[in-house]
Amino acid sequence: MIQTVVKRDGRIVGFNEEKIITAIRKAMLHTDKGEDMSLIRQITDHISFKGDAQMTVEDIQDMVELELMKSSRKDVAQKYIAYRNQRRIARKAKTRDIFQEIINIQSNDVTRENANMNADTPAGMMMKFASETTKPFVDDFLLSEAVVDAVHNNYLHIHDKDYYPTKSLTCCQHPLDNILLNGFNAGHGESRPAKRIETASIIACISMETAQNEMHGGQAIPAFDFYLAPYVRTSFIEELKAIEELTGANYSHLYNKEVDDYISQPLDFLSGDERILQHAMNKTVARVHQAMEAFIHNMNTIHSRGGNQVVFSSINYGTDTSAEGRCIIRELLNSTYRGVGNGETAIFPIQIWKKKRGVSYLPDDRNYDLYQLACKVTARRFFPNFLNLDATFNQSEEWKAEDPKRYIHEVATMGCRTRVFENRFGPKTSVGRGNLSFSTINIVRLAIECMDIANKEDRISLFFAKLDGLLDITARQLHERMEFQKTAFAKQFPLLMSALWVGCENLKPNETIAPVINQGTLGIGFIGLAECLVALIGKHHGESEEAQELGLRIITYMRDRANGFSEQYQHNYSILATPAEGLSGRFTRGDRKRYGVLAGITDRDYYTNSNHVPVYYKCSARHKAEVEAPYHALTGGGHIFYVEIDGDATHNPEAIMKVVDMMDQYNIGYGSVNHNRNRCLDCGFENSTKNLEECPKCGSKNLDKLQRITGYLVGTTDRWNKAKLSELNDRVIHE
Repeated sequence: MIQTVVKRDGRIVGFNEEKIITAIRKAMLHTDKGEDMSLIRQITDHISFKGDAQMTVEDIQDMVELELMKSSRKDVAQKYIAYRNQRRIARKAKTRDIFQEIINIQSNDVTRENANMNADTPAGMMMKFASETTKPFVDDFLLSEAVVDAVHNNYLHIHDKDYYPTKSLTCCQHPLDNILLNGFNAGHGESRPAKRIETASIIACISMETAQNEMHGGQAIPAFDFYLAPYVRTSFIEELKAIEELTGANYSHLYNKEVDDYISQPLDFLSGDERILQHAMNKTVARVHQAMEAFIHNMNTIHSRGGNQVVFSSINYGTDTSAEGRCIIRELLNSTYRGVGNGETAIFPIQIWKKKRGVSYLPDDRNYDLYQLACKVTARRFFPNFLNLDATFNQSEEWKAEDPKRYIHEVATMGCRTRVFENRFGPKTSVGRGNLSFSTINIVRLAIECMDIANKEDRISLFFAKLDGLLDITARQLHERMEFQKTAFAKQFPLLMSALWVGCENLKPNETIAPVINQGTLGIGFIGLAECLVALIGKHHGESEEAQELGLRIITYMRDRANGFSEQYQHNYSILATPAEGLSGRFTRGDRKRYGVLAGITDRDYYTNSNHVPVYYKCSARHKAEVEAPYHALTGGGHIFYVEIDGDATHNPEAIMKVVDMMDQYNIGYGSVNHNRNRCLDCGFENSTKNLEECPKCGSKNLDKLQRITGYLVGTTDRWNKAKLSELNDRVIHE
C-alpha cells in the first residue's frame, strides 16, 4: 500500500489518492464519452493497494497508464499519455528557452544578472549554462521543502545558489603578510616569499585571483598599506646597493636610516649622504608608483572564474602612518587619479579609505594630507569609498596606536558592503575571515499580504508574525547550507584553506574544513524597507517620522532574532543591508504578478535596496544621512550610505569631505559619493561635461556614463539589467 511519494524535486510527501482521481478525471473530460467515476475509483483503489510503501511520482503515473490501457477506456489512456508528454516537454522547454537566450546573447535578466560579468563571451555563456542547470538541482536535492516553498513563492532568495553544490564560501579578507613572508602553493606551482615592492604587488594580485576561483564572492585585502610597506624599505635598500656597485662606496649605514617620508625631490644642491639618500628615495618612489600602476592594471585585466570575469576585488588602507606605508598610499592614489589605459577610470579594485580620528581624518593627523588626496581622487574616480573606524560599532578595545599590527583590530570592508568583524568563536577582526553565505528575505511581500487589514496595529502585528516565521526558515536554511559546506575537504580550496582562513594552518589536505568554518558569518539580508513601510502605513521612512520609527523597529527585531539564532545554532549570524542587483527586479516582478500594480510599492521595476531612502525621493544629503544612519548599527553584516552630487566633482574634493564629515557626525559606518563621469567606449576618454553627446578626443558618439551599480563600478550600462537601469534613471541629486 502506498504511504509516501517522492516528488520530482526530491521531497517526500504523504500519499494523496485525490491527485490520481483528479488526473484521470481531467483525461476523461477530454474524451467524447466523458467521465466514469466508478472506473476512476476502481483504478485508484487498485493502485493505492498494489503499490509499494514509497513510490516516485513517475512510477505512480506509469501505473495509471497501465491500468487505463487494461481497462475499456483506452481513449482515456491516450489522453493521459498525451498530457504527460506535454508536461514533460513543458519542463524541458523552460530550460531550452533560457539556453536559447544565452546562445543568442539576448540582453535579459538571466544574461544581465551580474553587470561585472560578460555573459556574451564563450566563457560567460558556459558559466550561465552551468548556473541555470545547477539551480534546479539545488532545489530538487539540497533544500528542504519549507525553503523551496519560500523561494518559489517569492519570499526568499538564496544568493549564489548555483555555487551551492561546490561547498564554496562567499568571501575572504586576505592576511597578505602570511603569503608575502612565506610564499604559497595554490596547487599548480609555488610562489616564493616577496623581496621587493614589484613582487609584493604581483603576489597581492595572484592571491586574490587564485582565491576568486575557490570562492563565489569577493576578495579583499584588509590592510594594503601595512602589508606592502616593508617592501618599500627593501626596495630602498636595493637602490642603495645599486649605488654601492656603481661607486664602490659603502652606504650600509643608510640602510635603516629613519626617514619622515618618501618624497621625490631634485638632487640640486645636495651632496654627500644627503644626495645619495635622496637619489635612492627618488628611485624607490618611482618603483612604488610603477608597482601600484601594475597592481591596478592587473586587477582590471586578469580574469578569473573560467577566464570570464575580473576579480571582484577590494583593498582597505589609510591608517599606516609609517613613511613606507604613506608611500604606498600616496602612489596608489596618484596612480588611481591618472587612470588606466587611455586615462579611463579603473573599475577594480574597490578602494576603501579607513578614516580614523588621530590618524587619517583631522587636520593635525599624520595622514591628513593623504586623506585630502583621497578626497581629490574620489572626486574624479569614484574611489576610494570611506570606512568610518570611529563609528561606535566599528571600534575595538584591542586597538592601540602604538601597536605595529593595529590593523588586526580595524574593521575592513569588501565588495559592495560586506562587513565581517564580530566573532563568537575567535578574535574580533576582519583579517582571515569572511562571509560563508547569505540569503535575502522579501519583507515587501510580507507587508503586502497584510494590507487588507483595516486596523493598523493588527496589520503591523500580523506583519511581525509573518516576519518571525520567515526569519526562522531563513536561519535554518543558512544553517543547513553551512552544515553542507562543513563537509568540504581542505584540499578543495588549495589557497584559501592553506594560507588565508583563520586556523587553516592546522588543517591537513584530507581533513574537512569543519573545525575552522565557524569563524565566518551567515548573513540574513533584506530588501525594500521603503516599499514595505508604504504597504504597512502608506509612507516610507524618508518622508515620515512614524515610518522611520517602524522601520527601525523592524530591522531591530531582525537584528535581535539574528543574535538569538547565533545562540541557537552556535554560528555568527548577522543582518545584511542587501546589495540587490538582479534580485531588486526579481522580487518586484513576482509580487506585481501576484498582486498587480500597487502605488509606491510595485509600480516601479525595482524595490529599493535594503534600508535606503528611495533613489527617486528628493531630499538633502543631510536628511538622507539622518534617516539611514541608525540602520548601520543594526546591520553588522554590511551596509553603505550613498550621496548623489551634481556636476563636475573633479575640482570639488570639498564636497567629498563634507560627506565624510556627515558620516562622522551621524555615526555612519561606510559611505560613498556618486557623481557624473562620461566615458567614450571607443577611445576611453573621460570627462564630466554634462549632457555630452560627442567625444572631444575622437569624435565618437558611442558614449556612456560610468556608474556605480550596487557598490562597484561598471564600465558600460549595457550590462545592467532592466530593473537597475530603471533605478538609474530615477536617481535624483542630494543637495
